[in-house]
Amino acid sequence: MAIGVWISLFLYFALMIAIGVYAMRRATSSSEDYMLGGRALSPKVAALSAGASDMSGWLLLGLPGALFASGLGSAWIGIGLLVGAFFNWTLVAPRLREQTVHYGNAITIPSFLANRFPTQALSLRTVSAIVIVIFFAVYTASGLVAGGKLFESAFSGIFNFGGLSDYAVGIVITLGVVLAYTVVGGFLAVSMTDFVQGCIMMLALVIMPAVVLFGEGGGGFAQASQTLNEVDPTLLSWTEGLTVIGWLSAVTWGLGYFGQPHIIVRFMAIRTLKDVPIARNIGMSWMLISLIGAVSLGVFGRAYAIRNGMNIEDPETIFIILSDLLFHPLITGFLYAALLAAVMSTISSQLLVSSSSLTEDFYRLFLRKEANDKECVNVGRVCVVLVGLVAAVIAS
Repeated sequence: MAIGVWISLFLYFALMIAIGVYAMRRATSSSEDYMLGGRALSPKVAALSAGASDMSGWLLLGLPGALFASGLGSAWIGIGLLVGAFFNWTLVAPRLREQTVHYGNAITIPSFLANRFPTQALSLRTVSAIVIVIFFAVYTASGLVAGGKLFESAFSGIFNFGGLSDYAVGIVITLGVVLAYTVVGGFLAVSMTDFVQGCIMMLALVIMPAVVLFGEGGGGFAQASQTLNEVDPTLLSWTEGLTVIGWLSAVTWGLGYFGQPHIIVRFMAIRTLKDVPIARNIGMSWMLISLIGAVSLGVFGRAYAIRNGMNIEDPETIFIILSDLLFHPLITGFLYAALLAAVMSTISSQLLVSSSSLTEDFYRLFLRKEANDKECVNVGRVCVVLVGLVAAVIAS
């Protein structure tokens, strides 16, 4: 592996950790600071943090892989997500920002539900916290799988640490860096790194399809379309072979946004209610550009592979394969960092939401009602590590 790749990755990891240290100095003095950034996120940070933590490795692996395998019919997933995100910002964000403050200044979703519906407070808070912790541990594990897959595909045979596979080393490195900045910097570190990671992801999804289409061996849009039509005309069809149930299954993905704590917690943390529409416009613009890039990568990446006689065994690795094939090592390292950014932004958000529930909705509720802010911050840090280790075991 060329030294340029390692330089880019090292710089990326160093930047993430530096942001964590900066955030530690600014916003870790209280539970609200550590778990909600003091409700002081700017619109641009809130918008890209919500977007980057939402999309994860799926944006650079799963969606391009689906388009590579089945064509434009899979793009309805992205359309459904775009619509769902818009209504989430429009309907949920302003209300949640206002009501979480009004109802007892809640800093977790379970505590807000308990405050909002006091007659069922204990059961609502307990059940929702259990759901968050259990399923986010599994969700976090899926992010670590993506990190492991990157190292397994891109760095095959390079690592040899005590008999660990490249996949296992990828899990360890991905989790280690995420824990470094999440544990020390809390919510502000997670949100600021998400902002940087979101910028990297979007830039990568602009660069990659452009090079695939118009770089050497690409042939341009017309040639790519001709190649796909010759292989299978349905690859460029939005509806061919798509049943009503299949279409509904794709477009209704966006309904999930209304209940994903690691996304809607950004609404609780935004600076003021007036900032919500600004954040929505920024977030939707970012999402539109990124989804178009991912769709283009999957479709035209398949045309490129066909024209150049490439055998792609796993469609989800098309981003990794083309990164290594088409670019200078420094740029390849940047593109790998974009994939890690997609993965790590989601992992860190889910770890922190799980940790917040364990701290506020279990430890402070059942074990130490009199716990002060400093104690809760330290317990939160321990919980971040514990959930991360459980997720690593699942991913393994």
